[in-house]
Amino acid sequence: MMRREEKLKQSVSPCGKAIAVAVLCLGSLLAQAPAQGGGQLRFCLRSEPKTFDPLKVEDDASGAIRYLTGGVLARVNRQTQDLEPGLAISWKVSKDGRQISFRLRSGISFSDGTPFSAEDVAYTIQQLMDPALHSPTGDAFRSGAGNVETKVISPSQISIRFPAPVAGLDRLFDQVAILSQRSPKKEMAVLGPFMVADYKPGSSVLLKRNPNYWKTDEQGRRLPYLDSIQLDIQKNRDVEMLRFMRGELDLINSLDSEYFDKLVATSPQLVHDAGPSLDSEQLWFNEVAKSPIPDYKKNWFRSTNFRRAISGAINREDLSRVVFHGHAQPAAGPFSPANKFWFNSKLKPQTYSPDAALKELQGEGFRMENGTLKDKDGNEVVFSIITNSGNQSRERMAVLIQDDLQKIGIHVNVVTLDQLSLIERMTQTFDYEAILLGLTNVDLDPNGEMNVWLSSSENHQWNPQQKTPETAWEAEIDQLMRAQASSSDVKKRKEAFDRVQEIVVEQEPFIFLINRNSLSAVSTAVHGAAPVILSPQTFWNVEWLTVSGK
Repeated sequence: MMRREEKLKQSVSPCGKAIAVAVLCLGSLLAQAPAQGGGQLRFCLRSEPKTFDPLKVEDDASGAIRYLTGGVLARVNRQTQDLEPGLAISWKVSKDGRQISFRLRSGISFSDGTPFSAEDVAYTIQQLMDPALHSPTGDAFRSGAGNVETKVISPSQISIRFPAPVAGLDRLFDQVAILSQRSPKKEMAVLGPFMVADYKPGSSVLLKRNPNYWKTDEQGRRLPYLDSIQLDIQKNRDVEMLRFMRGELDLINSLDSEYFDKLVATSPQLVHDAGPSLDSEQLWFNEVAKSPIPDYKKNWFRSTNFRRAISGAINREDLSRVVFHGHAQPAAGPFSPANKFWFNSKLKPQTYSPDAALKELQGEGFRMENGTLKDKDGNEVVFSIITNSGNQSRERMAVLIQDDLQKIGIHVNVVTLDQLSLIERMTQTFDYEAILLGLTNVDLDPNGEMNVWLSSSENHQWNPQQKTPETAWEAEIDQLMRAQASSSDVKKRKEAFDRVQEIVVEQEPFIFLINRNSLSAVSTAVHGAAPVILSPQTFWNVEWLTVSGK
């Protein structure tokens, strides 16, 4: 799936071959693994975790905690991009793509000692697919109407049948952390390498190693090696960087380009550039009918020509050069070119042309008066862009966009909010005009974006949870996304998703701006780290990491 930022056959899919990652071989790292007592790993969450329920995750902070604590049936290796066994020893997908059967590991317990069995998998799937839950993770499995059926064959065997074929079905389980049906601790009973030991709202989350974690190394030592992980909640990137340089933090999972360049100059051994990432930065307007904004502004925002004009008036090359110091590229649509198989190579970034943008607006009845753009009814074109406070890159992007749009007579107010307030406006009150944020991709496959492109989805951000598609093009995207999700023909899936990308570029519900490089920083005290482009870039192999001197 895709998360708003502030993603069982043992074979390599076409997308699994898509990106070559120049990192160390995990096998060589494991050979160097020390004995138990691997110290404490320390890094920052850039916002308050919105939930500890793994089925409700839609933000980066909650996603990081889910990755560190949740046990999954199968895990996508972030380095090789192959699907590997997790809680399931093996699996089989039916030829029609509607059913998957798992054979589970025996003798495993949750962190609180509650035994794990197929009943827990059935319970998790039932919760995940409950429409009332509005699970962003569950959206990836919704390729057709109807109920999901689970059949517990034995304590270690289960089959799950979906009402329609689900393409790439086995890989989607990478995001499904299994819950306990019987534990009184509910979602706090986990099967992953760590468990939540303490939570201080606004301050920190402390994770401790799960004493019942099922994995062991080649010598039979129980993983993870680390004793604990200290996650400090810190939205200020300057403070995060200062603490890293002081040795108070062990890694920065996603490093701003400005800090990357500073570290290259002083401590090049600490930084890693894994190349173009899957992540994007984008702007969108509020098109929610019930939103508390004036109707005349809603009319602007619902106009394709208005959105396209705004897009053409933004200088993406400047954003890449000035804000990201060349560690980014203008975006051509919803998928990064780094996703070589699924990216529609026919698409090109929007050409920067203020004159063409103004001409397009004039065709919609807008006119320039004394340097100010007005609509056909005389309303001045003024709107606010909200972004998350503490994210200097986005704040600078917003200022550059403000300057660009002033050239065509549009006045933009830039407003920064803390992450929780921003998410509340974005998902609950809809009290905003435009938002500048990013999407974190955690999967190469388009099915990971079902929770964004389906008009009924909660993360269909510009106009979420539509009962029926409100526009013809959204209805077409719904049809195409369900078609590609239910097909076992990779060529047909590619054709369908290529068309989705074309529609998104034509309509610009999201104005995709840039694709960032995957930049990170890791202390030399951390052993076993091998940064990659897939999230979580630096701690994807966390059970094998150790921190020296602690």
